[in-house]
Amino acid sequence: MTHTDTFLALSAATGRFGYGSPRAVTLAADASRALFLRSTGPTDPVERLWSYDLTTHQERLVADPSALAPERTGAVADLPPVERHLRERVRIWAPGIGWFAATPDLATAVFTLDGRLFRCDTATGECAELPVAGPAWDPRPNPDGTRVAYVADDALHLVPGGRLSPADGARWGVAEFAAAEELGRSRGHWWSPDGAAVLAARVDESALPMRHLGDLAHPERAADSFAYPQAGGPNADVQLWVLRLDGEQVRLRWDDVDFPYLLAAEWDGDAELLLTVADRLQQRVLLLSADPATGVTRELSRTEDEFWVDPLPGTPLRLSDGRVLTSADTPAARGLALDGKPLTDESLQVRRVLGPWQGGLLVEAGDGDPADQQVFLLDPDGGTPQRLTGDPGVHTVAAHGEGVLLLTSADLDGIRREWRHTGTGSHVPFADLSAELPYRPQPLLQRVTEHGLPTAVLYPRGHVAGRRLPVLLDVYGGPGFQAVANEPRRWQLKQWWADQGFAVVTVDNRGTPFVSPEFTRAIFRRFSQVAIDDQVAALQALAAVHPDLDLSRVGARGWSYGGYFAALAVLRRPDVFHAASAGAPPTDFRLYDTAYTERYLGLPQDNPEGYEADCLLADAPALSRPLLLIHGLADDNVHPSHTMLLSQALTRAGRPHAVLPLPGVSHMLPDGELERVVAVELEFLRRELGATPST
Repeated sequence: MTHTDTFLALSAATGRFGYGSPRAVTLAADASRALFLRSTGPTDPVERLWSYDLTTHQERLVADPSALAPERTGAVADLPPVERHLRERVRIWAPGIGWFAATPDLATAVFTLDGRLFRCDTATGECAELPVAGPAWDPRPNPDGTRVAYVADDALHLVPGGRLSPADGARWGVAEFAAAEELGRSRGHWWSPDGAAVLAARVDESALPMRHLGDLAHPERAADSFAYPQAGGPNADVQLWVLRLDGEQVRLRWDDVDFPYLLAAEWDGDAELLLTVADRLQQRVLLLSADPATGVTRELSRTEDEFWVDPLPGTPLRLSDGRVLTSADTPAARGLALDGKPLTDESLQVRRVLGPWQGGLLVEAGDGDPADQQVFLLDPDGGTPQRLTGDPGVHTVAAHGEGVLLLTSADLDGIRREWRHTGTGSHVPFADLSAELPYRPQPLLQRVTEHGLPTAVLYPRGHVAGRRLPVLLDVYGGPGFQAVANEPRRWQLKQWWADQGFAVVTVDNRGTPFVSPEFTRAIFRRFSQVAIDDQVAALQALAAVHPDLDLSRVGARGWSYGGYFAALAVLRRPDVFHAASAGAPPTDFRLYDTAYTERYLGLPQDNPEGYEADCLLADAPALSRPLLLIHGLADDNVHPSHTMLLSQALTRAGRPHAVLPLPGVSHMLPDGELERVVAVELEFLRRELGATPST
């Protein structure tokens, strides 16, 4: 489909304005140089591997996929199935180099292209293809770069060296679905510092039900099948083994019955491993020390919460002096503790721990408006936090090392990247070749209702006060994602929607992150009621101060959890919502995965009323408003059966609705698919809400 709309065409051509941006920045151990991925410009989707010298500030091309494999298309269909699924888990769509791994000094880097394994000398740019036992993925070099561990056909192999893992029917060296999708762990093997052993995950998925995805546009192709951990059902059995290159194999032992989830693993020297594990409901998280010679583990720290231990990236963390940094939440603030002693107070909402830096602890946190994020250096001995960023916006650390950090600063004026050198005080821009953002949106931010819900209203550019507009609630509303933030890319499409004749409203209801733990935990054991109550209350509060919001014409659109909410809105509150476009909605959480769903709702066996209350299927006979359901038929996150079951229930109830199936399309809507879907949504919502574009 060729886009006739200028913005949609530009968005599709530039990868939603992301092509040409650097990512996966990795610093050498001595912070002298970095490796990173980036394409050659704003309309080039093929990411290449580059080197950057932090002294001269010069970059150099290391590896170009088009030169190494000129015949390849970069199509997702050409990837090994396991890599295709993992890319979905970590939300990477890259027809070039998807990710790489390197030695600590960055002298050697390895990566795969369509199952072919390459090793590069980063100083000379010389790359060689290595022999593999099958389609390879997730390669990792040993510390001196002389060997590479990789996964092929669910086995862990070395080159040189051959197969390392036993042939016992399990999957070796991989992250299971729950870990990669929900728990923040996307890898399954780790080299020891001396290169004499590999720590490997052994994953047995034999007890899990299978899910199948067929390409209905190509009935001649076999369905893609994978094991799926469904809420209330079995999880993968995950073990950790030390596989020594001399043939010795040692299993690490912990109480994996009570603590089945492996959240993280790493070597801390050659004689110790650190593991982070959690119980099934994620109310208890342990940091364990393990002896790689015996497999014996001992507990270093325990974090508990009566609701759930909300993931705080970078924790738990053992410092060089032996103290353990953990999350320490109060109802009012996400905080940190060292050996159980509070390190932060309620003035900070900690969002991520980067680790030790310049004698302190580098963290990202909010200290006021949830729409902003700042970078702080904390004194581990309890001194006053030092704020390293100042202006409003979303500031993140992309990489850090001794005396240097790479800071990304985003606000409504744009995105800037710079290397900050503490020794010289210099700030050096880091090249970003992405397209200039076409809009400078001015969302009107406001906290509303007694709960202080973060909200935003976007009007068409050139809007004349007094012209009443249909309202489009552009919604997510689920755990783990903040929609209202001072970051410009997320407002580009919303501004386009506004220019089509809508007042676009976005609300972070209770259950979303970064306001306070109490705010987030309001959805404990039931999603739907808090979300719908807050969104409706916010709309009414905003209309009281924005008289141009026409609440007699309100539509909702969203994807994933946002799609669930959009469908929920017209099914349960047709008095407020008059049309909805629901993309990839999880219509019955009893069919969604274990780790995400059970964290919030518990086990279906223990909370049947909550699961039933959040299921949309029984609401089908009540539909009285126009509803458009959209789903990618290659979606292995929210399986298309969710939409099919709701459509089936609506049909059986005699309720008219529309369904847009997307053959071959995944949950991410890559490669211009989002823009094609948006064009269909626009026609639907204009028709149902009577919107006319601004002039």
